[in-house]
Amino acid sequence: MKYRTYPDSDVTVSEVGFGLWTTSTGWWGDKSDDEAVSLLREAYDLGVTFFDAADTYGNGRSEEQLAKAFADRRERVVYATKFGYDFSDAGQARRGQSELPQDFSPAFVRKALEASLRRLQTEYIDIYQMHNARMAQIDDDALWELLESFKQEGKIRTYGVALGPAIGWLGEGVEAVRRRHVATMQIIWNILEQYPGDEQIRAAGDAGAPTGYMIRVPHSSGMLEGHYTAETTFPKNDHRRHRPREWLLNGVEKVAQLRFLERPNRTLGQAAIQWLLAEPRVVSVLPNIYDSPQLREFAAAPETPALTAAELDQIDTLYKNNFGIEEPPMAFKGTMTPLSHASLS
Repeated sequence: MKYRTYPDSDVTVSEVGFGLWTTSTGWWGDKSDDEAVSLLREAYDLGVTFFDAADTYGNGRSEEQLAKAFADRRERVVYATKFGYDFSDAGQARRGQSELPQDFSPAFVRKALEASLRRLQTEYIDIYQMHNARMAQIDDDALWELLESFKQEGKIRTYGVALGPAIGWLGEGVEAVRRRHVATMQIIWNILEQYPGDEQIRAAGDAGAPTGYMIRVPHSSGMLEGHYTAETTFPKNDHRRHRPREWLLNGVEKVAQLRFLERPNRTLGQAAIQWLLAEPRVVSVLPNIYDSPQLREFAAAPETPALTAAELDQIDTLYKNNFGIEEPPMAFKGTMTPLSHASLS
């Protein structure tokens, strides 16, 4: 494992992190807390020190899993968690992955922070993130001042924005770095889905912002692991089951054109991580981890051969031509026009 430090900070994380989406929500298969803790500890033994949770993942379950796994070694791991959703109404059933109500009021955010600290059994959170922030939160001076006060109180080390759950959020991501010089940003970005992540990262450079990026969905919902075929089916509760069949068929065809990245000492899934790590502003990659063999494969990715300039150029050419496949326009979420400028160059 290799490690990177967030710019202008002393927060150092493993290049491959562990997102607890897969262990706590049930959307990637059900896991008991004991199974989750075992997987988290195995990740630590493999050199993973960065763990990304959210208060809404399993209604607090992801944070509780971290406490069970690492309460005896808290100073050796880095916790990221998120806030902004109100899941307090336990009597209201949540439909699948439908979005919960958001609340970014000062009273609610402080209450959410204290609840996360209790569940994590810690006195501080390393990285505290606005969960799926909208432009209203980017505009809200009081919210940013509140986060700074948490930092001064010693309850968080740094803070930022986590964007999702779908691809998009160009305006939010660009304005957060242009206007707030946000310390950390979590976005979706991968070989198959480069826009608008490439524009968000470029904006940080243009603004001179000390923003470090953590990348979620680095394998395009598993596609870049290289295991899908036209006959692949997904379990009932798996979110990929609800995607159109064209997503699977087109994805398999694209992946076939990326097989040149495979080597005896580097899998396609590892190459997908190396593509991300080739960007200096990427601090950590958060693959979807749901079993031990996959964990070991991804944790070893930083030690595999880095992509060559020729390989990077070939990927760029394929992407610019959409792998020779005609597809309908992508449906994005969030604000897709930055406020500071009508368009990005």
